[in-house]
Amino acid sequence: MTSSTTPRPGAPRATTDGHRSPALWGLLFVLAGNMLIDALEVSVALVALPSIGDDLGQTAARTHWVVTGFAIGFGGLMLFGTRLVAILGRRPVYLTALAVFAAASLAGALTDDWSLLIATRFVKGVCAALTAPTGLAIITSAFPPGPARGRAVSVYSFFGASGFTAGLLLSGALTEAGWRWTFAFPAPVALLLFAAGLRLIPKDDPARPRPGRYAAPSALAHTGALLALVYAISAVPGAGWGNPRTVAALAAAALLAALFVRAERTSPEPLVRPGLLGHGPLVRSALGAAALNGSYLGLLLVSTTHLQRRAGWGPWETGLAFLPAALPLACVALGSGRLATRVRPALLIAAGAAAAPLGYALYPRDAPADVRYATDVLPTMLLVGAAFVLAFTALHLQATASVAEELRPAAGGLYQTAVQTGAAIVTALTSTLLDTGYGPPLLLVTAVGTAGLLVALHGLAPRRAAP
Repeated sequence: MTSSTTPRPGAPRATTDGHRSPALWGLLFVLAGNMLIDALEVSVALVALPSIGDDLGQTAARTHWVVTGFAIGFGGLMLFGTRLVAILGRRPVYLTALAVFAAASLAGALTDDWSLLIATRFVKGVCAALTAPTGLAIITSAFPPGPARGRAVSVYSFFGASGFTAGLLLSGALTEAGWRWTFAFPAPVALLLFAAGLRLIPKDDPARPRPGRYAAPSALAHTGALLALVYAISAVPGAGWGNPRTVAALAAAALLAALFVRAERTSPEPLVRPGLLGHGPLVRSALGAAALNGSYLGLLLVSTTHLQRRAGWGPWETGLAFLPAALPLACVALGSGRLATRVRPALLIAAGAAAAPLGYALYPRDAPADVRYATDVLPTMLLVGAAFVLAFTALHLQATASVAEELRPAAGGLYQTAVQTGAAIVTALTSTLLDTGYGPPLLLVTAVGTAGLLVALHGLAPRRAAP
């Protein structure tokens, strides 16, 4: 991509002393606001899952599609979204994604059709795959290097870290009035951001497309493989692992994964940059983040079902119960980068990776109907909150800081793809096990968290110097 750091006429500018003009403040508001609604899309759905299932006649083993549909769209097309933005330009792609996001939000809120609801969730995930990497790129282009850019990136990251917490609170409040409100409220917000973005988002110079530049076969094969795998997992409760439908879906996932590898090897410009998969810190960060994010969402899925289905809690009470796990990261987001630069990231990641499975192990396996929050739920949520405070920023820093500067956008895209893939697969597996009781899915969540700890401990091992 041939990027232009010179703003178009009338675009927001920074003053020579590094301070932001009002228009540049407005641009940051648009980008950070969109980051916020992208980040809350998962948490806002989690608390509402029991109500959605009751209203649309879906079992607990199927309602996970509301979460995994978004994660598949997001993770499956993240790398392709970055490529598309590079070819078509940041401004048109970003604004189009905002408009489509608003339309999908409204459609999902109004539909009574289960398949259409999941389709809207997938579309919103695709929109997030287009806007998430683009927002940071626009900030880098619009803000000059130095304190101004650093403050802008901090604000942008803070809104992203706060999104999950905001989603819990909003979902808890809105689901009391009706789960459809949890999907409807982003529509006017996205339209407001779209209107402001029309004036504030600067143009850039997209690259000229070349043969193989889009890498569409790779993108379609990757997304299809992830979708087929999640479908196969979801078919298990009703059909079993040996059912022809399950076996066919698993075979399709394997075939599509093989096609993805072949397409990447033969493409003149593959989605995954050569060499990144052999970069140890990046791979460890991607696996660790996938384990942490996937196990966390799996825990919240189990706890949501437990608290609302068995203990009889309302959505608002459930959302508040999860705050100790989500709020600490939002509170320290602006300072977490300084911590990760002062302490070796691998140490922070290992500490966080140890706290998470310990928290999962403390959650009561019998999921009592008479919940004592202070002893049954709170210790788990506090430990998970500590895990994210310690590891969240350190994981991203370890993933991108040690690669060459020109490879950092590609490394960030690969990292985020792993995060969303972990969310989709672990949430689907957890939901599948819910029919067997609360113990097995909690054991799965703990095992995934422990796997993340093992990866983190491997990162602490001393490295031999090359001969």
